[in-house]
Amino acid sequence: MKRKRNEPEENMEIVWQSPANPPQRHDYIIRDGIRYVRPYYFEFISHVRPGVQAQGVAEAHEPPVMARDIHILHSEPDVLTVCKPASVPVHPCGQYRRTRSLVYFKRTIHRLDRLVSGLLIVARSASKADIFRQQIESGEVKKQYIARVKGVFPENEQFAHANINYNAREGKSTAEVENGSNKNNPSKGKAACTKFTRISNNGTQSIVLCEPVTGRTHQIRVHLQFMGHPIANDMLYLVDCVPRRSIEGLSADRAAANSALPPKLNHCEIDVPHPTDEPVEDFNIDPMCTNCPNLAPKGYDGHEEGLWLHCVKYSGPGWTYECPYPDWASLS
Repeated sequence: MKRKRNEPEENMEIVWQSPANPPQRHDYIIRDGIRYVRPYYFEFISHVRPGVQAQGVAEAHEPPVMARDIHILHSEPDVLTVCKPASVPVHPCGQYRRTRSLVYFKRTIHRLDRLVSGLLIVARSASKADIFRQQIESGEVKKQYIARVKGVFPENEQFAHANINYNAREGKSTAEVENGSNKNNPSKGKAACTKFTRISNNGTQSIVLCEPVTGRTHQIRVHLQFMGHPIANDMLYLVDCVPRRSIEGLSADRAAANSALPPKLNHCEIDVPHPTDEPVEDFNIDPMCTNCPNLAPKGYDGHEEGLWLHCVKYSGPGWTYECPYPDWASLS
């Protein structure tokens, strides 16, 4: 996003995005199963120094997401559960402002990373949300995910006990084993534990049930990497480094995807049905915008793929909610 002229043009649309002012259907363009946000202008305020603010207008080109619907799984008076599509953020963040997210479900009791799909629980009342949060904080809630990983995962139950150290600058976590004999160089990570159980394998890849005991950033992803079986399409944890991430202003996952060729899926390639594409309408080209005439910002080529990591089940005292397995969970 680039700073615009001091005075907005007469046809410039200034956007204040909020749940009370949700995006509309005409704000999106669908191409080849990918949903783009039509470029738009928005007003921003920058804090230059204490007590001094600078106001400006910029044109936003948001990164694309997969054009999939949010399906309601279960509805009852005080709880709603939905299946979140991969690539769609739960909350607007970073470059995602108008992208259809789940922010309009005001009381999501947990979150899923943008590239992760699956079960999301929404409380319909503040009191019910508080009950859920108390149960989660007290360790009464069990979580289950499934992942498609590289290699033949061990047949018996496996536990990963490795501290998770998240590097916000790199957008990536590392696993660290605490060494009690080296008191001068203690682990900087937070204690983390995940239980893994193999469901199936085809000699090349495995479907694994993942049950995180703790909830650290990228815990399942980095613990699987630590065990030598990273998620099979997780480029962030399949490559050694993520070059030029901060320079190009990309997410860590996108920078990793751009730094390596897509993995050869061969017989494991998934045939994902795409919705019927809508006709593309013209949008105004801004000569001062470095992203125009492209719909997506630089670094986003229109190829979006969700992680092979899916939330399937949450359970607590007297309740259980589940989400169906995705297509990629079958290795046949």
